[in-house]
Amino acid sequence: MAVRSAQRPLAARALQQVVQRLQRAAAPPWLHGEVARRMAERLPLIRLQPRRIVDWDAFVGAGRRPLEAAYPRARIVAVEGDAHRRDATAAALAAPWWSPRRWGAGAGEAVLASELPAAACELLWANMSLHFAPDPQAVMRQWQRAIATDGFLMFSTLGPGSLPELRALYAAQGWGVPHAPFVDMHDLGDMLLEAGFADPVMDQEIVTLTWADGAAALAELRTLGGNADPQRCAGLRTPRWRRRLEQALRDAAAGPDGRVRLSFEIVYGHAFRPLARPRVEAETRLPLDELRAMVRTRSRDPGRDPNAP
Repeated sequence: MAVRSAQRPLAARALQQVVQRLQRAAAPPWLHGEVARRMAERLPLIRLQPRRIVDWDAFVGAGRRPLEAAYPRARIVAVEGDAHRRDATAAALAAPWWSPRRWGAGAGEAVLASELPAAACELLWANMSLHFAPDPQAVMRQWQRAIATDGFLMFSTLGPGSLPELRALYAAQGWGVPHAPFVDMHDLGDMLLEAGFADPVMDQEIVTLTWADGAAALAELRTLGGNADPQRCAGLRTPRWRRRLEQALRDAAAGPDGRVRLSFEIVYGHAFRPLARPRVEAETRLPLDELRAMVRTRSRDPGRDPNAP
């Protein structure tokens, strides 16, 4: 898996190749679609009904259908990581001329992250993409900027409890590390606070997938990412080694039914973008969009004393 570790950075070139391969795949990973469905089940807990939604890394995240089902009247903007995937997503979202979606809120739009304006949404949805970020906190700062005041973030990512069977197998064989470490959910919560979010809530669950044999397991693991840890094996693996790995998976990770089993820790998080509260200093500077948001929030509160500070 291509993940970020707080202790050691990812190998940039390897990470780039992994991300490009996933973005150019014919379909997003099955696990991502399943996690999107489960994350959407948490949306009713949030009372806010967003009118504008940003679907971050939309293709890989596979969240469009759950979002449309949850908020059929919302405008959804798909954010992609490169121009090739942005164009492909825009083409896939384009409605035919006779479709009501061409004039309704459901019409599709795809942009690059660099094109996303500040306060672009009330909900930013980021499914199974954060573990591909070399600097998760920098991505969280992008998210915070894109969310309007009082809007909220929903995201999921892989946690450090993922793939213990594979790590144990590699250690027993002396093969080094199969993937870089995943970030703990408590550290992710701290990063959210540092990025300017409020009231972060973190949760996790273990999802176990099974396959008929080691070859099928490795084929699906490839759709989920790759090893971008700088401590990975420096050379190319051979077909003979691949057969040894498939056999080892069958011997070490098979359940009572003989199927290969691997576990994934799925971490869920949500948080809100609060009203900016600048420190009072001799000179205080605020971005114009934040100042406007503060004025709008104060004017919407009918119980506020207009003379109060």
